[in-house]
Amino acid sequence: MRVVSALLISCAVLSPAMSSAQARRAPAKPPAPPPAKTEAPEMQCRTPLGMGVKTNRRYCDVLTGRDPAAGVIISIPPHKGNVTLTFDLHNRHTYSEEQMKDKRAAFARYTAVIGVLTADNTLVSRAVVQNEFRSAKDLVDRISGGAGPAGVKAVAPTGAESITIAIPESENQVSLLGEKLIVERADGTQTFSSEGRPIAIVSNVMIEYRPAPPKPAPRAPVKAPPRPASSNPGR
Repeated sequence: MRVVSALLISCAVLSPAMSSAQARRAPAKPPAPPPAKTEAPEMQCRTPLGMGVKTNRRYCDVLTGRDPAAGVIISIPPHKGNVTLTFDLHNRHTYSEEQMKDKRAAFARYTAVIGVLTADNTLVSRAVVQNEFRSAKDLVDRISGGAGPAGVKAVAPTGAESITIAIPESENQVSLLGEKLIVERADGTQTFSSEGRPIAIVSNVMIEYRPAPPKPAPRAPVKAPPRPASSNPGR
């Protein structure tokens, strides 16, 4: 009897504690954030160079300038957190079979510098590509749509630098704008920075971001209950 009594007393003591523990349930976990997306962004290329013959990529010229609106505009969808922008940056070479006969004259070392800017002209980061051109093997690709026998343009991308830049969460678009180009040849060095000059080429532009959570649906207005009819019609 003593054992039974002890068990009954224990159950009586534990029951309120168990009820209290059940009442204090852990709060519901917030929904998991949407997975990151990687995609080619909507892009405004002011001076498209054309499609690559080997890579089938779209190549776009980057012009020098001071106004972000004149650059390569990259739009960013609604997002949560910073956005990762990646692209390949190339130098710009005008290829000539005639020039290739003189190896000394054909040589060139290019250094192109571009800026990644917000719409209000704030510099996010700079990107640089440098390479040497000596022969046709140094061309990354040829661009279709030219008037030559092979149907390719004389201008072609040379060198390739993979660029990765973090874009702040507050931005919904950025601009790629050229700063300067340094060309070193056997007969000397030239620097180009005049506004509106094509100094580099971009391709393979991609963004990685987390989509912004959907906005909650607006609550329907609460209708007031109808007023009861008066029991005294004379009032």
